[in-house]
Amino acid sequence: MKFNKNIALFIPCYVDQFYPNVAIATLELLEKLGCQVTYPMGQTCCGQPMANAGYERDTVGTTKHFLKTFKDYDYIVAPSGSCVLHVKEHSPTVPGLESEQHATQHKIYELTEFIADILKVDSIQGSYPHKVGYHASCHGQRGLRLASASELHETPFNKARQLLKHLEGLEWVELTRKDECCGFGGTFAVTEEALSVQMGKDRLEDHLVHGVEVLTGGDMSCIMHLEGIARRNKQPLQFKHIAEILNEAIS
Repeated sequence: MKFNKNIALFIPCYVDQFYPNVAIATLELLEKLGCQVTYPMGQTCCGQPMANAGYERDTVGTTKHFLKTFKDYDYIVAPSGSCVLHVKEHSPTVPGLESEQHATQHKIYELTEFIADILKVDSIQGSYPHKVGYHASCHGQRGLRLASASELHETPFNKARQLLKHLEGLEWVELTRKDECCGFGGTFAVTEEALSVQMGKDRLEDHLVHGVEVLTGGDMSCIMHLEGIARRNKQPLQFKHIAEILNEAIS
C-alpha cells in the first residue's frame, strides 16, 4: 500500500558518521512500507549536542538551517528519539520563523512512532528468530512517550514491541528494570565517565541475566554506549537498531 505523502529522512550526525547501515535500513524499511522517501542532501546537525552542553544560543543557526532544509516536506522521520525530541521541544525559538518552526515541530517523528501512529501499522510480518532485549532510551520513552514509564503506574505500552511482537521466531524479553537509563546522556558520558560506565554495566547485566541475544533500541547513541562497554568486557551480545531488525526481518 502506497503512502502518498512527501517524506524527508533526517539522519543524526553519529548515525551518518558511525552507523550508516542504520540510515540505509531506515530508508529501505520505509520504502517497503509504501513510503516515498527523500534524503535532503543539505541537512546538518540539529544542534542537540551544543544545546545539551549549555550552548543553546549557538544553535540558532543550525535551527534556522533545519527549518529551511525540511520546510517543504509533509513529514520528517528520523531513527533517533533524542534528536527528534530536540527539534520538537528543545530547539531555541527563532524570531521571525515561529510559524515555520511550529509546523516543523508537528511533522517530525521518530521512526517507530511514525510507523505506528502515522502509517497505522499494527504489526509487521517477517522472521527474526532471536531473543531480543529492548533498551528504551530516556528521550524516546519519557520525552516522546514511545513507551510507558513505570513511575507513572499507567497501562503498559511500547510502540517498538508493537512492531516486533509478530515477527516469527522473535522472543521479546521482559527485563527486570525495563525503563532504566543506560548512563550515556551525551556529554554526561564524558563529564561523569565513571558513573556513566557503571550505569551502562547495570543496564547490560539486566539483558545478560535474561539470556538476551540481540539488544535493540531506537537511539544508536545509547546502543553505542552499551556496545562499547560490552565489547571491552567481552560480553556475548549483538547490538542492532530496531530499523535494522525490522528491515532484515521483512527483506
